[in-house]
Amino acid sequence: MNLIYDIGNTTNKIAIFDNAEKVLSIRSKAFSCEELGKMLAPYQIDKGIICSVKNLPEFIYDLISVNIPKVHILTNKTKLPFKNEYETPETLNPDRIAAVAGAFHLYPGRNILVINAGGLVTFDFLSGKAYKGGNISPGLSMRYKALHRFTGRLPLGTSLEKYSSPGKNTLEAIAAGVTNGLIYEINAYINAFQENNIDSMIILTGGDGGYLKDRIGYKVNYQPDLVLSGLNHILEYNEKKS
Repeated sequence: MNLIYDIGNTTNKIAIFDNAEKVLSIRSKAFSCEELGKMLAPYQIDKGIICSVKNLPEFIYDLISVNIPKVHILTNKTKLPFKNEYETPETLNPDRIAAVAGAFHLYPGRNILVINAGGLVTFDFLSGKAYKGGNISPGLSMRYKALHRFTGRLPLGTSLEKYSSPGKNTLEAIAAGVTNGLIYEINAYINAFQENNIDSMIILTGGDGGYLKDRIGYKVNYQPDLVLSGLNHILEYNEKKS
């Protein structure tokens, strides 16, 4: 079995895969040593991979590597099943490359726009067997926080399931402005991508993906576990290449 540990900007995710099948998935703001120990105890784990967009705490690697024979940390030196054409791979957040790996594994050879809507929104472009790069934009929570922090009187807004546009009050106005602004942005990216790429598809993932998927004006393939699946695929690929 494989352990997948994804440390994001706001959320940590742990998953266990038996070959390509996910048998456990848990997310939390943070995991303590005791929690990690209890989660891993029932499973016979052969290898693991850690993906972190922040500096990796030493205790995480020490705790995991004590009981798992092979632990891989995803870096720009990691072997990938596709060509990485990003000019500064050392600055590329590993969760972006993991999402692309998940898309490549699910739909090899396709032209894919991967939209990862979390703390940030990233737009990554996969063309056949080559990762072409992508763009980075503020996510929903960052937009709400920016409006609150950099103005004198605006309250801290939040995503609403229903809101009027134009907004009938300040909270609605913020929710409509932030949500619609991001949706318009996503729709424009999709439109440009589909105009320039034949046999293309759109994959949406990330913590805000579930909220956005039915609001986007285009058909998208919603894959909430894309990063976890991609990390599992990278782990298996590097095992074969070692």
